[in-house]
Amino acid sequence: MRKKITIVGAGNVGATAAHWAAERELGDIVLLDIVEGIPQGKALDLMEARPVEDFDVTITGTNNYEDTKDSAVVIITAGLPRRPGMSREDLVQKNREIVEAVTRQIVAYSPQCFIIMVSNPLDTMAYLAYKVSGFSRNRVMGMAGVLDSARFKTFIAMELNISVEEVQAFVLGGHGDEMVPLIRYSTVAGIPISQLIAEDSIQAIVERTRKAGGEIVNLLKTGSAFYSPAASAVQMAEAILKDKRRILPCAVYLQGEYGLHDLFFGVPVILGADGAEKIIEAALTAEEKAAVEKSAREVKESITKLNL
Repeated sequence: MRKKITIVGAGNVGATAAHWAAERELGDIVLLDIVEGIPQGKALDLMEARPVEDFDVTITGTNNYEDTKDSAVVIITAGLPRRPGMSREDLVQKNREIVEAVTRQIVAYSPQCFIIMVSNPLDTMAYLAYKVSGFSRNRVMGMAGVLDSARFKTFIAMELNISVEEVQAFVLGGHGDEMVPLIRYSTVAGIPISQLIAEDSIQAIVERTRKAGGEIVNLLKTGSAFYSPAASAVQMAEAILKDKRRILPCAVYLQGEYGLHDLFFGVPVILGADGAEKIIEAALTAEEKAAVEKSAREVKESITKLNL
């Protein structure tokens, strides 16, 4: 029997995540939304693509949480997207009510699932889902570390005009403008990028990575990124469902790691059948630690707005 993956929110991110997950045949998919017809229509459209793309999973569109029962993984994309001029933090109160309600329903019908948060502000919404669900910390995580690192890798590859497959890099920190792309740990085919890219160009890449989400928001004008966030969430789901034990940067609950407490924060973790199985603490310089602490303060400030 195939495992079930629920995606809450059938907007651009949710529908695209359903597409990626179906193509990878990760399991049967339930696409849920409060708007009648939207998840049903998109699910049927995906079902009709199966003979063309040769994937054999079932995609169900629904407005009823009962259809999500016994999901192995739940990806939460529900909430309002950013618009030009908005920061992720502008969405705290707007999305709090949505994410809290979604989490309660998910826990009621899938008490053994893993939750992957996509809704913004991501670290704060992951923290909210963790507190509301009562799940152990290995079972609730945010996808932004994968996304931010993918953007960082993309810009490195674009600068050097090489395959992204040759780039290894990751980003620490909150999913905001104070995230910390780690230059010292970034390599191309094992060669540090500092040997391949001029310092001013590296700093430009770092800054573009930090502002990447806003860059897309400003270009789209009526929405935010969806291909890369959806792909990032599905990569995490795949690591869990296939017990791949991949080392991926994810937003997880910290209890002293990196000197931080009681917040969700992007750090490298081993992701496998037991969710976020182990947090890996990379050695940091004094300058990197200062940048991490600055990012953490931003996340903490956002979390305090929840008044939990």
